[in-house]
Amino acid sequence: MKHLFSNIKGNLFGGITAGIVALPLALAFGVSSGLGPSAGLYGAIFISFFAALFGGTPTQISGPTAPMTAVSMVVIAGIVATYNGVLDQALPAILMVFLLAGLMQVLLGVLKLGMYIRYIPYPVISGFMTAIGLIIIITQLLPALGYYPKEDSEYIDIFKPQAEELLLENILEEEAGEGILVLEDFKETIERSGEITSEAIRKEAQTLAGSQASGVVGAIRVLPRALEHLNWVELILTLTTILIIYGFKKITRVIPSTLVALLAVSGVAYFFNIQYRPIETIPQGLPLPEFRIFTEFDMQTITPYLFTAFTLALLGAIDSLLTSVVADNMTKTRHEPNRELIGQGIGNSIASLFGGLPGAGATIRTVVNINAGGTSRLSGMISGVLLLFILLALGPVASQIPAAVLAGILITVGISVMDYRGLKAIPSLPRNMRLGPVRISADVVIMLVVMVLATVWNLVYAVGIGLIIASLIFMKAIGDLTSKRSEVRALEKEKAWPDEKQFPESLDDKVFIKHLNGPLFFGNTSGFQQLSLQIPPSAHTVILRLGRMQYMDQSGLYAMEEVLQGLVQKGVTILFVDLLEQPRYLMEGIDIIPELVPEDQIFESFKSCMYWIRENNPIPKS
Repeated sequence: MKHLFSNIKGNLFGGITAGIVALPLALAFGVSSGLGPSAGLYGAIFISFFAALFGGTPTQISGPTAPMTAVSMVVIAGIVATYNGVLDQALPAILMVFLLAGLMQVLLGVLKLGMYIRYIPYPVISGFMTAIGLIIIITQLLPALGYYPKEDSEYIDIFKPQAEELLLENILEEEAGEGILVLEDFKETIERSGEITSEAIRKEAQTLAGSQASGVVGAIRVLPRALEHLNWVELILTLTTILIIYGFKKITRVIPSTLVALLAVSGVAYFFNIQYRPIETIPQGLPLPEFRIFTEFDMQTITPYLFTAFTLALLGAIDSLLTSVVADNMTKTRHEPNRELIGQGIGNSIASLFGGLPGAGATIRTVVNINAGGTSRLSGMISGVLLLFILLALGPVASQIPAAVLAGILITVGISVMDYRGLKAIPSLPRNMRLGPVRISADVVIMLVVMVLATVWNLVYAVGIGLIIASLIFMKAIGDLTSKRSEVRALEKEKAWPDEKQFPESLDDKVFIKHLNGPLFFGNTSGFQQLSLQIPPSAHTVILRLGRMQYMDQSGLYAMEEVLQGLVQKGVTILFVDLLEQPRYLMEGIDIIPELVPEDQIFESFKSCMYWIRENNPIPKS
């Protein structure tokens, strides 16, 4: 507590500066997500305060971020579609997914899994981050052009026949649920179909139009129509916002250029009475808990999104811990990864209870906080309190911000979040993988697969596929390397280890030595299984040098058992040298030891093994 208030002035300036930087981004992420600007602001308030209070990185500033918002968009769009496009009805289920993501983050921290997050391959992260940037840029093209599919009457009319068909299908499903057979009661069906009004058809068509134009593919699909219905005022506001954001940075970085663009463009548009489209109204007063999360959500609806919730938790963990490393480098301190995950999980859980977007540690806001003098978790808490004050005092004013301004801000965020380091490295990466007649880089393949699939298909599945491909490539590389280093040859042909150079020449055709130079796992068991086929009939003893086989998985265990059984059936005596603890434990578990290899045939050194050979001079069994 004493350390918390040791630098009040620096933490005050750091928190205020970070809060000011967070304001336009929170509003923009809220609008982009589909929940509205208030959701972004609520998320920034609660995550910033509670992640700072309970987290493990004192200078970290947290809130909605581009990656978390992009995945949230998937959740929101999918669940809203399930509820026929009615956001208010879908909100409890959406927030329950966000709550579960927060609780999963807490669990990751409690289980002390923070240290393992760093093992996610860089090409997967690179492809994902670039995809996030592309998604944000492409989905903001429509609002930047001033085009909103749900307000285009001609476009909506295209979907009216489909809307009417869906409404009729809903009636038939209701009747089936009530046990009414259409073939027996046409009258009931006709009466219900008569309740389908033109207004109901229009609303359903409006929902279909919005769904058809959502996401990257949808935005690209309707882009030609958006260009035909271009709103020059909205486009000019967007471009002006982008120019100020990039231009003002060249003048000074003391004042956040994003905030300057927000205030300048919004002020001119408002005071000069320009006809623009404002963002959604931000509710006044204190945020209130959404208790409907526990009373109205449908478990069946959110079940398909449980993996997405885990992805949100994992993504938030990666985002936060990467930012923690940046903070460590700037402050020469060390963060507590597991405590940071618990803090982020608590922040996200509380934010979801109040209708806020999920978030994570934000690199830009954290850097701004440190540069402004922030040194403790007090700065993050002040940042959240400042945003709450802005909500209470300036909510009506913030509601007048042009939607095009936030589109411009988001486009610059999308440009900045892309991984240019990974993209620039593509030509120089080693081409270590053959694809037909062409040699390419495995890392490039992973990065491009994740980037393309995440952009045009599904963020969550893209990351999963990327991890699978990366794991398979890694396992193949390790398997090939281990097999190459573990080739079985006659002793006189195999390069002897130092302690084998005095091996008696008289035993060359009778004793074979097998060197295992690495783990025995499912990636290299096929090579090991060739052992029994490569030993000539004259050999009556095989020495397995196992001191470098630190690890064995279940596949390797059964491959070992199969090979040893084959050798024993041929009458070959098997000797183990320097068997390590983990493989020994597994082999004892299925009785390889002592049934196939007795205890007296297991040696701690090659010297003691050779002593046993001289003493016993084993003879092949008949």
